[in-house]
Amino acid sequence: MTSLTLATGSLLLAVPSQAATPAPGAKTVTGSHPAWATPAADAGAASAATQYTGTVYLAGQDPAGLAAYAKAVSQPGSASYGKFLTPAQYQARYGATKAQVAAVRKWLTGAGLTITQATDHALTVKGANSALKKAFGAGIDQYRVKGSLLHAPTRDVTVPAAVSSAVLGVVGLASPAAAHATPDSVPVTPATAGTTAKPADGLPTTATCSDYWGQKTATGAPNGYVNKAVPFDQCSFVPSQLRKAYGISGTGLTGKGVKVAIVDAYASPTMLADANKFATNHGDKAFRSGQYTEVVTPSQWNSQSACGDWSSEESLDVDMVHGLAPDADVVYVGANSCNDPDLLGALSTIVDKHLADVVTDSWGEIMHTTDAGDMTQAQIQAYEQVFEQGAVEGIGFNFSAGDCGDDSPTAAATGVNCQADTSRAQDQYPSSDPWVTSVGGTALGLASKSGSYGFETDMGTLRSALSSDGKSWSPLPGNFYFGGGGGTSEDFTQPWYQVGTVPNSLSHTLMTGAKSKTAQRVTPDVAMNGDLYTSVLVGQTVNGVYSEGGYGGTSVASPEFAAVQADAIQAQHHAIGFADPEIYLRDHLGLFRDVIDQQAAHHRTPLSNVADFGVVNGTLAVRLVAFGQDTTLNAVRGYDDATGVGSPTGAYLRSFGW
Repeated sequence: MTSLTLATGSLLLAVPSQAATPAPGAKTVTGSHPAWATPAADAGAASAATQYTGTVYLAGQDPAGLAAYAKAVSQPGSASYGKFLTPAQYQARYGATKAQVAAVRKWLTGAGLTITQATDHALTVKGANSALKKAFGAGIDQYRVKGSLLHAPTRDVTVPAAVSSAVLGVVGLASPAAAHATPDSVPVTPATAGTTAKPADGLPTTATCSDYWGQKTATGAPNGYVNKAVPFDQCSFVPSQLRKAYGISGTGLTGKGVKVAIVDAYASPTMLADANKFATNHGDKAFRSGQYTEVVTPSQWNSQSACGDWSSEESLDVDMVHGLAPDADVVYVGANSCNDPDLLGALSTIVDKHLADVVTDSWGEIMHTTDAGDMTQAQIQAYEQVFEQGAVEGIGFNFSAGDCGDDSPTAAATGVNCQADTSRAQDQYPSSDPWVTSVGGTALGLASKSGSYGFETDMGTLRSALSSDGKSWSPLPGNFYFGGGGGTSEDFTQPWYQVGTVPNSLSHTLMTGAKSKTAQRVTPDVAMNGDLYTSVLVGQTVNGVYSEGGYGGTSVASPEFAAVQADAIQAQHHAIGFADPEIYLRDHLGLFRDVIDQQAAHHRTPLSNVADFGVVNGTLAVRLVAFGQDTTLNAVRGYDDATGVGSPTGAYLRSFGW
């Protein structure tokens, strides 16, 4: 992943440029020369006058000290536990000094580059190819890759020895990657072809669903996984049902006095009005005056065509946070695009201004692709710096774990929310970062219409369609359609808080099957309802018309858990900060519900139901869905790579005391 770049006057020279030899003591920025920029693909150097942009991230004055304090302040039992810093204290102790910034500015402007934007974390620069070569020791060549003309440095760029300690990394000098962060949510009824049920089939001819698991059964359906009637899909849940199912209602906690930030790309203009209408439609309170705020800069929005419409995700996140923590303050921070530097900029705004106590992020991306989409080490380091800053300030970050199971090419072939350019089974980023809470998904079965808890299984569905004659399901077993993300990271070693909880069989086995000598980070950490077929209702205005529809995904689970954390912070009367150490401690105390694969535990065949029994493109779509089928990820007793330590309970919230 790289930032957007601007190129003008793409005149090519006849031959590729020659890479300069790095100056003595210069720092090489590994990964700034992408793997696709091969000599065979080189189409020649861009002209010296061609303009490009890039981002230089600042390292700060004590990166090692920052990481150490972030751990100490987050670890129960540490002498520094809970002794959070203000943004000003962070800046004085760990941020880039004025001298460092001045030196970096002098280096960049001295090479002929213009600084177009500056924050406490980064400097964005623009300049001619000749200036870039002078600053970074490598010029820009054009590369023909799969029919497209891309640009990139001729080798990994370098940073002069005089400022190398002040620079964390450099991104954005290569063409924008094919991949970018995407929302981890999907509507219940996507615009795909369905089959029409006929009265002779013995099936209903109008859309139907159950108020709770097993209320209605499809007695006229052909046999599926079992030779008996199977339940209809449950109707989309509303917040009051989720509050009861997860024990929130019984605690009386509402998130009062706590601030929750939501980060997505862009911003729907009707977000507040939609959230208020949705809440009051379902018996909850609208936001009070000043309880909901936004930080958005529409004049700087970019890449809308590549990023797509995020408005449904935005509405989903606001509805879930407000629904499960109705008295918490909510600040929506809209990134200027779905590209990493813009999303990171939104996260930086939160920590630099301490806008919230807990943050939910319902988006992510794979790290290893078959094309130009790999994330660079410099970008990862920049994210981690912000996550560590959040930890020392008492701000916790939640990220959804993804909706493509193990994100393998096999899953991507049929999954509804997968990146087609995945190169191998892997987990997503930023969810896999050791400094964030990775939130996976479950499928929740209600025992009553009011929301009484029935059961949970792992979020993973196979889907079959009713045949044209209404007598069978095709294919059977169904194709993988949707599943919670997770797995063992090949990029991050095991963090201290997972030691003693995550089985060695997981931490030492990569998702490719390869064995790792070192223990690795495994995700998710926790899980909540998110399956597409145990969906939640969301209210949104589209083209001036307000409507409500079901959505699923770990995009549901992340704001749900952020709201739970807001309730916990209310109970504790002070910030939790980076939550993972507390989560794993409370898991040892038995305060999470261990989610297991219900099919494996109680059945020889998958839990199944006739789901998506609704209108698609004017016809009645009838499908058979099997639950608990999450690719190679499995929900077993204890910690697992499908649901982490499990889902929160009322006992978890009560453990914080109030």
